[in-house]
Amino acid sequence: MEQTNTGGVEFTETPIEFTETPIKFTRKQTPVYSGVLNYFPDAIREVAQCSYMGNQQHNPDKPLHWDRSKSGDELDALTRHLLEAGTIDTDGVRHSAKVAWRALANLQKEIEKDKSSN
Repeated sequence: MEQTNTGGVEFTETPIEFTETPIKFTRKQTPVYSGVLNYFPDAIREVAQCSYMGNQQHNPDKPLHWDRSKSGDELDALTRHLLEAGTIDTDGVRHSAKVAWRALANLQKEIEKDKSSN
């Protein structure tokens, strides 16, 4: 598979299958900056701050990382925070940012599961 390296992110020039249904996307059809980051810069910043605060809570004095052993109930945690959407949690982080973080974590795990089963 031919690859192009762009700023430390590798994109394929050939289509990639993302789902069981053969929907194929090329690099140009995966607009990470213009289709996500550019749409939601403040929200992405909030999710990044949520990630940092979660690391401080669960892994103080360790570099930022996703400790998956402490993160296994994404959908339950997402729902608990969704019930409090629009408010700030006791740690100063928006519940909605925690919903977004948990949704991304769940999506990442789904994609990894799909990749490992193929």
